Parts: sequence; structure tokens; C-alpha cells
Amino acid sequence: MSEPSIIQQNSIGAALSRSARKYPHQLALVFGEREWRYLELSQAANRVANGLLAAGLVPGDRLAVYGKNSDAYVIAWLAATKAGLVHVPINFALSSEELRYILEQSGAMGLLSDISLASKVNAATEGLNLALMGTLHAEQESTAGSFDVLRHARSAALSQEPDAAVDGASLAQLLYTSGTTAAPKAAMMTHQALMAEYMACMVELDIKSNDAMLAALPLYHSAQMHVFLMPALLLGATVYLLEAPLPELCLSAMSNHKVASFFAPPTVWISLLRHAEFDRFDLSALNKAYYGASIMPVPVLEELQQRIPGVGLYNCYGQSEIAPLATVLRPEEHAARPASAGRPILTVETRIVDLDMNDVPSGEHGEIVHRSPQLMKGYWDKAAMTEEAFLGDWFHSGDVGYFDEAGYLYVVDRIKDVINTGGVLVASREVEEGLFKHPAVSEVAVIGQPDEKWIEAITAVVVLKEGQLVSEEALIHHAKTLMAPYKVPKHIVFTDALPKSTAGKILKRHLRQELKP
Repeated sequence: MSEPSIIQQNSIGAALSRSARKYPHQLALVFGEREWRYLELSQAANRVANGLLAAGLVPGDRLAVYGKNSDAYVIAWLAATKAGLVHVPINFALSSEELRYILEQSGAMGLLSDISLASKVNAATEGLNLALMGTLHAEQESTAGSFDVLRHARSAALSQEPDAAVDGASLAQLLYTSGTTAAPKAAMMTHQALMAEYMACMVELDIKSNDAMLAALPLYHSAQMHVFLMPALLLGATVYLLEAPLPELCLSAMSNHKVASFFAPPTVWISLLRHAEFDRFDLSALNKAYYGASIMPVPVLEELQQRIPGVGLYNCYGQSEIAPLATVLRPEEHAARPASAGRPILTVETRIVDLDMNDVPSGEHGEIVHRSPQLMKGYWDKAAMTEEAFLGDWFHSGDVGYFDEAGYLYVVDRIKDVINTGGVLVASREVEEGLFKHPAVSEVAVIGQPDEKWIEAITAVVVLKEGQLVSEEALIHHAKTLMAPYKVPKHIVFTDALPKSTAGKILKRHLRQELKP
């Protein structure tokens, strides 16, 4: 492997090249029938990086990627880091209008997408002046001379390191938030910020080179990409990649490949546990079960430990702007504090503060704020939002939480999800935890609905376990036995499924809209 003519210092691409030198013949990535050894993966990324630069992109240009999980998606990301391009991952579920907004707001000069999304891409790009439009893994050329990542990665093109100046301060990614309350905004992540987080993840999450990892959550989401897949690839581990976290596929992959570690949000773990044939799969190799993205109900944690004996549970808390891991509750800490989000990782400093940025006493609620080398530089082209997010020189998470006397963090709720009922603030999580203890409840989301008397009426939206029946009155009675009267839901709504993002997060904003009086 030839040296780059311009040394890339503290860049993600350079880190991959080091892994390729150390583990050239080790299996790196498996997607379906395609397998990539570490040297092959690095050379493929080089070919694509050189191809993108030859097509007219230059370091610093934004390269948007709009597609589902695939080996080509991973290669496109790695190629961008080597070419000095700024990767812009886009949720493949977004509409053409939402896609166009991100392309325009980011100033993207290139777009790579799944051929299956062509109709939305064509509508979104009409009239836009893009230097490059290509596909990730088209079965055949859509137009003569079109750029396809997988085809280029497997071509005879030269695989030398690209001639691009990239250092730690260079932007690696514009990571758009979900835009739950306004138009999405993009966190500017540098190479050195992400590298700092990767190293911390290796330590705090016990990621090992000899552990097979299953990656099934969307790679456009920072947790799957930056907390798990990238640290594993830089360590020389083997990653089995799925397009989506379908229960049957996940359980089969874990059993067939002797998978040792798997990350999923609570909704996905619940779907695995509810699979009719869960117990027939051999999950004996699984020793690290990671969860995060939303709060895991304690009853589900207990069920995981019972049904996968010996598995180590890791609660991973954070958000996109911090790369995204901030705190971890390790396996040995779960027994005493199963509801805690753990303690800050080695690269993160966390405080709980009041409105005047004063630390609040242990046990008292306040806003969670962070300081860290892995934080974003700011929001792309949104100076006022950046200033607001970093008031007092600490990043404001928008989450309410508290520390116990031993320094363990408890996340109470998102500030926007706290319910004001009769002038008293109630955390939706606390009500959800109580309802989860009923044996008939499979999933639950608690929201506040506008109410003339209560300001917001606590409303629980419930999915029952298959074959179970329970009345609204019975669930309300159950809640009354576990919590103060003002926390008891005023209404129970039964549904077959909760609305979720492609990353598995429950979309409470959709529930609020659907149930709006």
C-alpha cells in the first residue's frame, strides 16, 4: 500500500489505513454474500475516494449519501474521510422535499443514493447544480459513465491513498438532527472529535478485535456508525452488517455467526424478545448487549438478563452533537442501578445545572450539560443556534436529569417531553416504567395532550403483548398502585404499533399530532 503524497494526520481515513496494515487478511465487513478483508476494504475506499476527486469534487465539498445499510454505504463513508470530503448522511425515509432541504442547506456538491430511491432523488434534485450524482450499489449502470460506489470499489482502478490534505481539524461529517421541533440542523463533526470518541468507546464499551459484531441499525444514525461500527473496524474486529434490524434476521445472524456484541434501541430489543421462536436461536456467544437511543424500561432489562444468561448489559446515553456517546452504565453496575445512564466516559465532563448554570445538589433535577473534545464545532450555518447551545461554554443537551450521591446519572426526560399536569411537572419516563410492570404491556409511550382542566392530560399509548387483553380501567388501576395520583394517566389509548423512526426511536411528536383533540 503506497503512502499518501500528503500526510493525513489524525484523520479517520489514516486510522483505517493503519488497521489495514495491521490486519490485512482479517475479515473486516460482511454484507450478504460479499466479504471484505481489511486490506481490500481500505483499497476499495481509496479507489472510490480517488474516483470522487477525479469526478470533480474537492476536499471540503459536502457529499450527501441517501441510502440503506450496505457495504457500499460503509465504503462511501470511508472514501469521503480519505478524500477530505464532508460526509452528509441522510435518513432514507425522508421525502423528496426533506431531502432537497438538506441538499440545499448543506450546500452539497455530490449525492450518492440507492437506485431504489431514484424517484425521490429525481424530484429532490431538479434544478440543483450538483457536480456528481451517483449510486451506491446499482445492479447495472443507470446511465453511461455514471458513478457507482460498489462498481468502482471492485474495479481495476488504482488503489493508492488519495492526494488530499486532511487533518484532525477538518470536517468529517455534517450530522443532521431529526428536526422534532423545527427544520433539521447539522452538527459539524471533525475528524479529531470522532477519533476521540472512538478511542473512548473502545475502552468504555469493551470492544475487542476478536469479538464478532452485528450492525443492523441505520448507518445514517450516529450511534450505529460512530459508537460501534467504526471503533470495531479500527480495532480489527469483524462486523456483520444487515440492511435493517428485522427480528428474524438479527437472531439468525447472531446464532449463525456467533456474534458477541449487538447494539439496538429498546424497541428493537423488545421485538427480539417477542419473536415467537426466540428460544430456538443459539445466543450463547452474545456477551455484550448494548442499548441506547431512548430509555430502556427496567422490566425489559430484567427479561433480557433472564433469557440470555451471562450477557453483559451496557446502557449508552448521549446525542448526535457529542458524537454521540456521553455516559455508560456498565454490566457490573446494572444490579445496583438498573435505571441509571451510568457515569461520563473518559472524554466527557458532565454537570447538572439550574437556569443560572449553577450545579444543583445530588438528587435534584436540572439540565444535563457537557464539555468534551468530541463535541461538535457548532451547527452548520446556524450561528445563533450554536451560541444558544453553548451558553456558558457548556453544551446544553436539552435533557432533564440528576446525579445520585455516587455520581451516577439518571435521565428523567427530554425537556420537551416533560408533562405539565395541573401545574405539576411529570416525567413521561416515570409513568412508562410503571405501566411496563403490567404483564400484558409490550410497549408504551406517554405524552401530554392539551386539556382545559389539567393544562396537559397524561395519556398513555399502549401496545399489548400478543394474545393479551386488558382494559383501560385495569391499567389505570394498576398505575394507581404504583404512583402518586397526579402521575396516573387520564387516558389509555390502545394501538397495534407505535410510530418509530428507522433508527427505532418512538416518535412522540407523531402521537401528539395523531391524538390531538
